Amino acid sequence: MNFTSISKNIKSPIYYEEPMSLHTSWKIGGPAEVFVSLSCEEDLAWLLKFSQRTSSPLFVFGKGTNLLVADRGIKGITVSLSPGFSAYSIEGNIVKAQGGASLSQLVRVAAEAGLSGLEFAAGIPGSVAGALIMNAGAYGQSMSDIFLAARGLTLTGEKNIFSPQNTVFNYRFSSLRAEKTTITYLELLLTPGDKAKIKKEIAEKMTSRREKQPLGASAGSVFKNPSQGSAGWFIEKAGLKGMQSGGAMISEKHANFIINTGQATSKDILTLMGIIKNEVKIKFNISLEPEICLVSEQPGWEERKNLG
Repeated sequence: MNFTSISKNIKSPIYYEEPMSLHTSWKIGGPAEVFVSLSCEEDLAWLLKFSQRTSSPLFVFGKGTNLLVADRGIKGITVSLSPGFSAYSIEGNIVKAQGGASLSQLVRVAAEAGLSGLEFAAGIPGSVAGALIMNAGAYGQSMSDIFLAARGLTLTGEKNIFSPQNTVFNYRFSSLRAEKTTITYLELLLTPGDKAKIKKEIAEKMTSRREKQPLGASAGSVFKNPSQGSAGWFIEKAGLKGMQSGGAMISEKHANFIINTGQATSKDILTLMGIIKNEVKIKFNISLEPEICLVSEQPGWEERKNLG
């Protein structure tokens, strides 16, 4: 595929054969054939239309905190919303942000403004758009609780407006993800509160995360919690803590975390995920579902079969 016309039609920086290991929290992933660091919504709209017109694969991501990218990399066009598309502002009790804005940064900014509602997200990495699309949450709260409005682009580059009335949310799911919509802008409705109390709650949640979650390169929780309880509990009771495959290891501290100990590959991660799924199914008759996103060089990544 000839991608020379891209540089002539967009303003955003373009890189070729960019290692995705530089852009994922797992520090894993082969090269992106064409990597665009987005700086404006117009460029994304053009790229989406170009993708449709030329049948070129296109993948958009935020801060890469929940991605497992294939060792072979990603064919076609890969678009990063961070850091060039991450502006935000606060107007009254509404946080307005571009899709690539850091969720952790918004937690801190909201606290400084004396706005409550984002405390649950303290310590959750990633972009705010990614958090909304996956309905990220903790401590019984989630992004859907504070969602006010969003703007996104369809696969054909057309703009759509979303609200709580036309968006479906469930546990770690939103209809935005199902529709494959790229969220470029969103608004969160917060509540005025006591700044000192808000900061104290955030500090407590950060301390709790540090105590319970391992250090090292990871993608956070690998599997969604099933209705029967904590995924980490089932993985631990299956006797899998500390198990290794190549450079990947199931954390001794939290069994739903897989750590890159230094030289892990996506194949190593997938091997452990496959073992976890199989063992938990055998021992507890529970089918765990990945919370992370698998990204390949092309649709139909054959290594997905390892996940059952």
